Amino acid sequence: MKYFHLIWSALFRRKARTIFTLISIVAAFLLFGLLNSVRVAFTSGSNSLAGNERLVVASRFSIMTGLPESLKSRIAAIPGVQRVGHENWFGGVYQEPKNFVFSFAVDEDYLGTNPDILLTPQQREAFAQTQDGALIGEALAARYHWKVGQKIPLQSQIFPRKNGDKTWPFTIVGIYQTAKDAPNGIDQMFFLHWKYFDEANLYSQHEVGWYVVKLADAKKADKVAHAIDALSANSDHETKTQTANAFNASFAKQVGNIGLIVEAIMAAVFFTLILLTGNTMAQAVRERIPELAVLKTIGFSNRSVLALVLAESILLLLLGGVIGVAIASALAPGLAKGSGGMIQLPPIGASSWIEGIVLMVVIGILVGALPALRGMRLKIVDALAGR
Repeated sequence: MKYFHLIWSALFRRKARTIFTLISIVAAFLLFGLLNSVRVAFTSGSNSLAGNERLVVASRFSIMTGLPESLKSRIAAIPGVQRVGHENWFGGVYQEPKNFVFSFAVDEDYLGTNPDILLTPQQREAFAQTQDGALIGEALAARYHWKVGQKIPLQSQIFPRKNGDKTWPFTIVGIYQTAKDAPNGIDQMFFLHWKYFDEANLYSQHEVGWYVVKLADAKKADKVAHAIDALSANSDHETKTQTANAFNASFAKQVGNIGLIVEAIMAAVFFTLILLTGNTMAQAVRERIPELAVLKTIGFSNRSVLALVLAESILLLLLGGVIGVAIASALAPGLAKGSGGMIQLPPIGASSWIEGIVLMVVIGILVGALPALRGMRLKIVDALAGR
């Protein structure tokens, strides 16, 4: 801190160049914050079963492989299982392809396994009694201005009906509310009746996508999971039981290795940033060679000059990086909320901040190393003579 004023003055010697470089660093670390949040969202599903009240039972081979409907009663008979429901991915589209709707075919028991969905007895009864009935979240209803009793057609590119038509008609029988701490996107769901889906779809009957198991005692999660998987061991429909969070992460990964894609993008961004800031620091030191010679003349050691240049480089990265990550921290919740659940970004936590600051310091050292070494090795006579 003793020479902070020297470092600050040197950093803003060329204000326009420094400001434009700072903007580039802010943009890079803004992307880092948001992309890292995306990576965490897709890769943070815990595989630990301990303490989880809900388990998901899916095919061991692929979550796109169905399981027999008959497995439900066998799972329900296992000690420690309180309730079993099942669902299938439907993936509907409303009117045009851009209007994608997160839609699932579920049985009535599934609604009792999900504590984030709050239904009245009247809504449950209406759903049970209406073959083409659908339950939708409040945000989804507001998005398309849907109301109870309204007929809604959804198109499915995956599951055509037996008559070959890809348009499925539904009647909205309830608009549900969500729990206070429900994850983003729960209020954007569209639930259709599984029996209607099973009887009318062209491809498969009496198959479910996955089972959701509500436990009587979360402490027995491991024991129950092993018992469930043992039911289908060595069969053509072996299962893999995991937590709901881990299942959601694996479901999202079907589009590709999101973590690897994000890391590749961040690597490209930071490689470009190193080139840009490295050029800025090289120019800044080249312009100040006579000044560095003067510093050495009045008593600054070679190591002091090295430290001053490195500190300037690190300060440049820290200024832009902290601003960028701070903006990302403010934007992430807004993006998740504004997207209506289409984008679900967790808050940027302490681990992301620590990782970001370490990157700032490391990049600062990398881009400042060569200019700092040049300043350290500078000969006073040559520098003052302009050689």
